[in-house]
Amino acid sequence: MAASGYSDLREKLKSMTPHRDDYGNKFRASNGSEKGRKRKYRESDDDEYEHSDDSADLREQEARRVRSSVIQRSIFTPEECARIEEKIDEVVAKAEAGLYREHTVDRAPLRNKYFFGEGYTYGAQLERRGPGQERLYRKGEVDEIPSWVHELVIERLVSNGVIPEGFVNSAVINDYQPGGCIVSHVDPLHIFARPIVSVSFFSDSALCFGCRFQFKPIRVSEPVFVLPVRRGSVTVLSGYAADDITHCIRPQDIKERRAVIILRKTKPDAPRLDSESPLSSSPALRPAPLKAKRSHRKADPDAAHRPRVLEMDKEENRHPSLSRHPRRGASSENYRSRDEDHDKHQESSGRKVKMRRH
Repeated sequence: MAASGYSDLREKLKSMTPHRDDYGNKFRASNGSEKGRKRKYRESDDDEYEHSDDSADLREQEARRVRSSVIQRSIFTPEECARIEEKIDEVVAKAEAGLYREHTVDRAPLRNKYFFGEGYTYGAQLERRGPGQERLYRKGEVDEIPSWVHELVIERLVSNGVIPEGFVNSAVINDYQPGGCIVSHVDPLHIFARPIVSVSFFSDSALCFGCRFQFKPIRVSEPVFVLPVRRGSVTVLSGYAADDITHCIRPQDIKERRAVIILRKTKPDAPRLDSESPLSSSPALRPAPLKAKRSHRKADPDAAHRPRVLEMDKEENRHPSLSRHPRRGASSENYRSRDEDHDKHQESSGRKVKMRRH
């Protein structure tokens, strides 16, 4: 898929944040001669933040805790990756043809999700916002895990001792286009058991911990820890990295198309939507099948890749298929502290940008 129109956004992000794409951990303990000095970092053109050496030491301690609770292994060969990537392309084609169940496909600008086995509500789909409000869909509302995921991915992880037999009952494929992102979040503790296992395909990227997203203009704060994720690598999050610090994918870390298969196990007591939920699919309210992406339109092909559209990738701005008037509020997948500048901008402008289905 064409990547035109993304480079400007990534360059803008780089100019607005102190990040560098070396995927190294930026936070080093200060030496004695620098003790007590203060250093200034510019996070945006409008804001300057001072960080003392003590703050840097605390962040380094936090980075060590993240490192100690992350396991990475290279298991899949380039040939195996290519075969799995062909299967991912088949999933995308079936979704564009409208061949999946209603809640299997979840579209957002520059990032699509495909839920298999189990899916759950989050973001603007929730009646009440906040951590702990997510709910599993009713049984049968998402498609079963494809056989190729079991044969090509899960069985390889079991044979390599990454996960036990029968652990996985939820598989999600996140398909990112260049410049795509997912905001800082913790996988719902009341929904999913640990560990959280993911396998990366198509290209290399990075998983960032402890970032804070701001919008209009889009900014991402300096991460506590940056974890490189290579094509074919397996990442396992547990303990502190899974439960006590947020993780995210930054726009500047998706330079080429990238997909990740996330494998999890739902808890036996995880709450599920009941039959009277407003998300129930009565025949009168069932939406039409998803249409194929209109990615080859001649008129203004870069319009969907501008910052104002990427801003809508915030989970609270996603438009669920059955909700025409989503409530404003903090994202349940980004429930750590967040500025209120987005809401203020919406109230002052009085203009709503309608997300276009692709």
